[in-house]
Amino acid sequence: MVIGRSHFRRKRNKMDTLTDEVRIPLDVPSESKEIYRQNYLRITHGKNRLMLFAGDQKAEHLNNDFYGPGIASDDNDPEHLFRIAAGAHIGVFATQLGLIAQYGMDYPHIPYLVKLNSKSNLVKTQQAEPFSQQWIEVEQVVDFRDNSDVSIHAVGYTVYLGSEYEAEMLQQAAQIVTAAHVYGLVTVLWIYPRGKAVLDEKSPHLIAGAAGMAACLGSDFVKVNAPKKEGMDPGEVLKEAVQAAGRTKLVCAGGEAIDEEQFLRNLYNQIHTGGASGNATGRNLHQKPLKEAINFCNAIYAITVENAEVEEALKIMAK
Repeated sequence: MVIGRSHFRRKRNKMDTLTDEVRIPLDVPSESKEIYRQNYLRITHGKNRLMLFAGDQKAEHLNNDFYGPGIASDDNDPEHLFRIAAGAHIGVFATQLGLIAQYGMDYPHIPYLVKLNSKSNLVKTQQAEPFSQQWIEVEQVVDFRDNSDVSIHAVGYTVYLGSEYEAEMLQQAAQIVTAAHVYGLVTVLWIYPRGKAVLDEKSPHLIAGAAGMAACLGSDFVKVNAPKKEGMDPGEVLKEAVQAAGRTKLVCAGGEAIDEEQFLRNLYNQIHTGGASGNATGRNLHQKPLKEAINFCNAIYAITVENAEVEEALKIMAK
């Protein structure tokens, strides 16, 4: 088996101190262990936390989040996503392979995560149970990486836990994690409780179950919606999910666009109270003009990876 060339370019700064201590899953074969280690260090910057810039929403949300009142005019152009990812501090940029194929030649050094499945938001649960079919295989991603000189470090996949089709999605997720690890790629599973059987998508207990499912599938990271419980600190209610995930590191979705300071305080609480290992942010970044998006992205990165306080992050945002 030919694993391919090394694509482990990274930018350092004075606050970025790498550690070589990476826990490598046992399903990563010996010939891929160093590739996995380098991929993991690249997207976490050696801090075991992930700042995931979510650019997969062009498919997931169609144009609803990219055009309209309150949204920067340049957000309608897919290249806006790449300009942000190239200009800001991030861990990894998640998007579909088609967009990387169209724009990656101009942005080869962005650290990419290829999203292997997506669906639009047109079909609601009332019409049909959610099912997001896999678009491409892990092996196709590896072939693309080796023939394009683009820095691909990870793959991702969404599971709708509670859907009538969860068995198919779980089977695909399991195969993806196994195949990705064979090639030394890091895996992130988006796991959302959704379907007619799900009464409360933000239930802390149910989201903890989703996090535990990601651990059973062997994923390196799991992306979940932040749980909510009336009258309780959001960080406290996140603890059950973080513990249930075990060695699978949990990151919370950024959700709908909110006030920047509140976003940063929520993130700090998720990490320092709840124990989250990062964030996955989309709309709160790409709906802004480029300079604002880059500054806000750097503020999020500072809290997530550099362990900055909120006040320090606010200064970065205001530059």
